Amino acid sequence: MKKRSYTSSVILLAVILLVIAVISENYFFRLDLTEGHQYSLSKATKDILKNLNEPVTVTAWFTKDLPPNLDKVRRDFKDMLVEYNSLSKGMVVYQFENPSKDEKSEAEAMKQGVRPVLFNAREKDQVKQRKIYMGAVVQKGDETEVIPFINPNGSIEYDLSTAIKKLSVKNRPLIGFIQGQGEPGINEFQQAMKELQVLYDVKPVYLTDTTKNLLDYKTLAIIAPKDSFNIRQLNLLNEYVDHGGNLFIGIDRVKGDLQNARGTVVNTGLETWLQQKGLQVGKSFIVDARCGTVAVNQRSSGFTMTTQIKFPYLPVLSNFADHPVTKGLEEMLMTFASPLYFNSDSTYKFTPLIMTSQESGTLPAPLYFDINKHWTRSDFKDHSLTVAGLLEKKNQGRIIVISDGQFAINGQGRQARQVQKDNVNFLVNSIDWLSDDTGLINLRTKSITSRPLDQISDSTKMLLKWLNFLLPVLLVIFYGLIRVQYRRNQRIKRMEEGYVK
Repeated sequence: MKKRSYTSSVILLAVILLVIAVISENYFFRLDLTEGHQYSLSKATKDILKNLNEPVTVTAWFTKDLPPNLDKVRRDFKDMLVEYNSLSKGMVVYQFENPSKDEKSEAEAMKQGVRPVLFNAREKDQVKQRKIYMGAVVQKGDETEVIPFINPNGSIEYDLSTAIKKLSVKNRPLIGFIQGQGEPGINEFQQAMKELQVLYDVKPVYLTDTTKNLLDYKTLAIIAPKDSFNIRQLNLLNEYVDHGGNLFIGIDRVKGDLQNARGTVVNTGLETWLQQKGLQVGKSFIVDARCGTVAVNQRSSGFTMTTQIKFPYLPVLSNFADHPVTKGLEEMLMTFASPLYFNSDSTYKFTPLIMTSQESGTLPAPLYFDINKHWTRSDFKDHSLTVAGLLEKKNQGRIIVISDGQFAINGQGRQARQVQKDNVNFLVNSIDWLSDDTGLINLRTKSITSRPLDQISDSTKMLLKWLNFLLPVLLVIFYGLIRVQYRRNQRIKRMEEGYVK
């Protein structure tokens, strides 16, 4: 009887496992407890997958036997493809290839655009450089998009969904970058253009060109103009906004010249135009205790040494509003920003988007920079000064303003540089939101890039220091007193008449 019962239990368990396996083939389920839901697909991705009208093939090129930290990327990528396949009802198919198995496979991977990366691997107590592949090719019909390298610290979902979305978009909205007043060219925004050109056709726009209809552009960007706008050009901008056009403005109200140690005021006419709408861009430099550094040459004992010195004129910002444009941003680095002040009597509504830290201040321009200045807390008397915000008016276009025109410029040629990732994210998110195409905003900032420590006062630091030192001692003393009292009570009990152990 017992044997029959045992056999029945085994058969029942096998049937249950088989049913679970069949269900898992058709339905994907995952419990995601991570911060920011790193392993849950966003609504934007689900919408992209549901609207696919043609099969998409993803060929993943991963080197076999990757180190554990990189093999996790391969597993995560595969899990994501399984989920994409399930949600798209089979419209997304995938295959994994090992480009390292032979020369032919490696040549094919490189021909498709997947590029090898050198990785330092430890083998038998020796560090050796190893060539690895971690990329993918997304194909829809005759069109392909390549992910040359899947960044372990990036957002896999963003890379994959962006590639599929790019293949699906037929008529891309127009985005214009205003030129003609000394603004940097489109080719000087390398990082931003890489993101924007996924969904938009980005073109230079000159306000002197009478053949252009500005309303053909979903959003116009005016970033870092150096020369003045004339009345006619400002009137064109007014007409554009009045008829529902959107603007992104990166304005330099002050300029810092480190070579000559001077800070001056910049006038382009845009500041007056914004002031008419209730927004004043202050003629002063923001300084912040949370800041970037500059390289300074110092001579000592006949030697010249380069040292990094904190420079409060380069504020590091992590105080963001709860808004789709800034959601997911963690840290931005500004260069000579100015405060924004809004007149509450204006017919416009203003929403601050980015603010300084709790220890910040302003210094009026013009001024001279003292690199060796000893900064104290008295220099940072203000807090939460606004450096970027949103202007809105009913039945009109929206305007996002940031008081640093240099924040997302890469430059070109030998002067090209990488800018802070979230600086680029803010620009692209702003244009996405202004253009009413916010689908990929949350994906772009989904990966965790920075977790800066909260700033605390010196008095709080001292309190925590002493608490950390004294608390264990006090706990030991407290425990000792309890033990002494307990033993004392035990002795008194034993001395009582009629005590029985």
